[in-house]
Amino acid sequence: MKKSLLAAALLSCTMAAQAADQGDANTLSPVIVTATRTAITADEALSSVTVITRADIERLQPLSVQDLLTGLPGVSFANAGGIGQQTSLFMRGTNSSHTLVLIDGVRIGSVGNGLPAFEQLPVEQIERIEVVRGPRSSLYGADAIGGVIQIFTRHGSRDGGLVPSFSVTTGSDNLLRGQAGLAGGSEHAWYNLSVGAQHTRGINACRIGAAEAFAGCFADEPDQDAYSNKNLSANGGYRWDNGVQLTGNWLRSLGEIHFDGSYQNRSRTVQQVAGSALSFNLLQAWKTTLSVGQNLDRYDNYENQDFVGYIYSRRNQASWQNDVSLAENQLLTLGVDWQGEHIDSDTGFLATRRHDTGSFVQYQGTFGRNEVQLSARRDDNSQFGGHNTGAVAWGYHFDHDLRLSASYGSAFHAPTFNDLYYPYGSGNPDLKPEKSRSAELGLSQQLDMWNWAVNAYQTRIDQLIALDSNYFPSNLSKARIRGVEGQLGVNLDGWQLQGYLTWLQPQNRDGGPNNGNVLPRRPEHTARVDLDRRFGAIGIGATVYAAGRSYDDVANRHPLAGYSTTDLRASYHFAPDWQVEARLANAFGRHYETVYYFNQPGRSVFLTLRYSPAMR
Repeated sequence: MKKSLLAAALLSCTMAAQAADQGDANTLSPVIVTATRTAITADEALSSVTVITRADIERLQPLSVQDLLTGLPGVSFANAGGIGQQTSLFMRGTNSSHTLVLIDGVRIGSVGNGLPAFEQLPVEQIERIEVVRGPRSSLYGADAIGGVIQIFTRHGSRDGGLVPSFSVTTGSDNLLRGQAGLAGGSEHAWYNLSVGAQHTRGINACRIGAAEAFAGCFADEPDQDAYSNKNLSANGGYRWDNGVQLTGNWLRSLGEIHFDGSYQNRSRTVQQVAGSALSFNLLQAWKTTLSVGQNLDRYDNYENQDFVGYIYSRRNQASWQNDVSLAENQLLTLGVDWQGEHIDSDTGFLATRRHDTGSFVQYQGTFGRNEVQLSARRDDNSQFGGHNTGAVAWGYHFDHDLRLSASYGSAFHAPTFNDLYYPYGSGNPDLKPEKSRSAELGLSQQLDMWNWAVNAYQTRIDQLIALDSNYFPSNLSKARIRGVEGQLGVNLDGWQLQGYLTWLQPQNRDGGPNNGNVLPRRPEHTARVDLDRRFGAIGIGATVYAAGRSYDDVANRHPLAGYSTTDLRASYHFAPDWQVEARLANAFGRHYETVYYFNQPGRSVFLTLRYSPAMR
């Protein structure tokens, strides 16, 4: 594990030093909207940001969102048994419910457990992803303690014409995946319609012997656990000559998951998100945006063929945002967000509805070499009352595009319905909201041939919610998380390298018997290196990922060993708009677990045929 981390760091530093002596190249910083809720370039953001484009997705050949994001700075996943199985993301060592996830501006995630179903999001329907690390409750409200991830679905173009696309993938464990889309547009309109499906017989999710008390899946079912998914996405918009713009998006994902369990072992799922936004200028310097959205998710659970229960949740949301240009490089943003949550289940929750209204203000200003961002928000929750959050960030630009930044922010998270009321002794109605305070210091540089960034941070969380040894949720009095993240990008003689390194210290600080222990399922060290090169029509690449030791429980009785994996890939652009891709995942067949007792896929091979006119 240490050798893998050292090799990744040395490779990144060596190539960066070589690239510093190369000639100029024109590179443009991507435009993002997630960091400030306004359009800025990524190098203007006073926070740690990673942007993944459609070109990156087709280059990396991921099977899932987990494949795509694992190993990014501060990002790790815990997966219970392979593709399609329950997947939780941990951002900067915070809980898996502490990362706010948006799809086309609409908040997603189960009202019951507070978790977005990453395993149900079809990666072939994604156009780009923006990952923003650090607290954002002062802009988005509850849940944004560790950061915000926004996923944008595939969309059309205003270039005109009708553009079809499709891909088909086959591979290990009888995997078969297909996607077909139709996109187009004109001077004023754009649209995209895309449909996809996937099936795999899977692996045995939970290893034999997992009936141990309070561990694993509480059952011995040595079979292959299949997963299938069908999905449909629609996205479009229209912009009038006077600047008024109307957009809409819809994504529906239907899944069926087989898993190992003592009283249920199969689920049928529905994940749906829909939204619409209208924006226009009230005055030349005043832009207003009205948006509405809804997120639905439903799980119907079975034991073999017998129906055993369901859980259904719905989140309605609306927002009114105003961006006012006070002067050149001076922007004031004010807005109001509302969301209503509802849960329904055969188990019977003591409470099934709540709502939240949040008012926020943000100021962004540039003064010579200085940048300043200030934000504040007030949330009124029908269940937990009022919560105030705020953030301040400052950046200074030195010569040679070197920038120093510093920030401080507060955030909060309200307990979920499952945390509070789940029956059978698994809910705790006495839970209190979690509150956090984070400080961060960053240094970055954006040059023509290469870029790098280092960020150090500390987050303190009061009333952190965690499961005890009996899987009962309780408030830890305190937790302290310290971390250092590094990222490096290099373009050198046709080689494209991206390296990431994370050191993390997520500690329990409750003063009790578990004081000083590592918070569960957070590896303390991770590293990832992506290396790619094109030789005309042929592309080759590799990804090396390494993770250090972690623990599966608060008491740190169940260690999860460190591990490393290597993925190899190749592509051949054999005709205009046509490409064949090959990927060898976990090339050395490493055995590892990210959740105690749950298996991960071994060596796997995948082949893809893709028709994508956008690649021309």
